[in-house]
Amino acid sequence: MTTDSKAGTVTGSTTGRTRGRTRGRTTGRKGDTATKATAVAVASPPGFREALAFEWTKYAGLRSTVWTTVSVALVTMVGAVFVGLTDSLQPDDTVLGGSLTLSVVALMIAGVVGALTVCGEYSSGSIATTLAAVPRRGRVLAAKAVLLAGVLFVVGLVSCTVAYLLGDAVLDGSHTQGEPLPALFGIGALFAVVGVLGLAIGTVVRHAAGAVTAVVGFLLLPSLFGPLLGDLQRWVVGATPTAALEKLTQTSDAGPEVVGSLGAWPSLALVTAYTAVAAAGAALVLRRRDA
Repeated sequence: MTTDSKAGTVTGSTTGRTRGRTRGRTTGRKGDTATKATAVAVASPPGFREALAFEWTKYAGLRSTVWTTVSVALVTMVGAVFVGLTDSLQPDDTVLGGSLTLSVVALMIAGVVGALTVCGEYSSGSIATTLAAVPRRGRVLAAKAVLLAGVLFVVGLVSCTVAYLLGDAVLDGSHTQGEPLPALFGIGALFAVVGVLGLAIGTVVRHAAGAVTAVVGFLLLPSLFGPLLGDLQRWVVGATPTAALEKLTQTSDAGPEVVGSLGAWPSLALVTAYTAVAAAGAALVLRRRDA
């Protein structure tokens, strides 16, 4: 073999080794970069928008919550038609108050919707999947609360507005109208708040039957047993969501001796305040307790 051939062989071998090492280092760097990117993706939990979208998918896909939400609207509007056709209003009732006679039942159903939203996941075991998908439990509860509040506000506002218009069309015109605005927006907000309150109760209780009983009892029992409380009745009953609803709907039964002297909007603010406290307590329980 000539000297030139040997030199070519050595040069080729050296060049091959150099290229191999270069490709190896490049491939290694690419692999490290991909690994780091994957680690960052895994370490980053879903944001609030993703959590909200996840909750909406579950909410819209669960028949029990969908039909219970629909019943909130149906009960309100059917009540308006019934009162209008039977003309069963008291002389001092307003069209707004009479048309929304069954809104107190719809309000209870709104609380039940909130409770079922979380209790359904506990009963089916899907809460573990939810918390695995969104590890930050406070974010899970916040997404549920925002979703519920938005849906129930719209349902409450639209159904109560339609109920008022139906009642106004069917009644004979001998009753005063009341002040539907801005009261209807307050009623929609109250539906949203009670839904979040039901969510908080359901998060703590976990079991659907117990949570529904607690929600209905909280809304109904103070009014039933209020007369037994004497002078305390207007303080106890006046702090309930049903009292706020009666004030907002301007019914003839919303006297200060029964539901207290606090106005409609301050009553709504009071209910919102203790609902926020209940939701914060539920978030604390959710963080500390196993799924």
